[in-house]
Amino acid sequence: MSLKNKIIFISGTPCTGKTTLATELANKLTNDGFNCKFIKINDFAIANDFVDGEDPDKFYKIINIEKLDKGLNEELDAFFKEPKDDKIAIVEGHLSHLCHGADKMIVLRLNPNVLKERLDARNYTESKVYENCEAEALAVCSAEAYEFYGEDVSEIDCGDKSIDDLVAICLDIINGSEEYPIGYIDFMDWILSNQ
Repeated sequence: MSLKNKIIFISGTPCTGKTTLATELANKLTNDGFNCKFIKINDFAIANDFVDGEDPDKFYKIINIEKLDKGLNEELDAFFKEPKDDKIAIVEGHLSHLCHGADKMIVLRLNPNVLKERLDARNYTESKVYENCEAEALAVCSAEAYEFYGEDVSEIDCGDKSIDDLVAICLDIINGSEEYPIGYIDFMDWILSNQ
């Protein structure tokens, strides 16, 4: 499998490094001569008014996933209809795994103890930190992604890897030379130690 004319989704719990990785991957592909489209799915949802409201308790925007999925696929279809070769699209964000259309679905994973440090550094509330760490320990994004994409989902434990390592792994996943199937990363011990 080549890299050309592929749609790559990168998902994961907040603060696992999705934006950093997706940005570096897009830059590398652009520098390698690809016509690369980079979509930050949260920004895309807000810019296209796919917001149904705001959660009154948690103060985050409620995104209409059906509208987002339809709008995202229309955007990607328009991009791939342009008469240019060597295209690749990267869609980044923790809602991407709830949308259709990816050739490869990559979920970033991170030990919840490390994730907690990152969430604390971004001033997440204590309840939001626990909620996200619990979701990571339970592999919520991976499980939801598997419902949509089955064996086309790859999981990467990004805790001990440099950004260059992660970009290289993503390129291997995209071109089909390496597999990182879900189910091998296990952070369930975090749940037991935080009861």
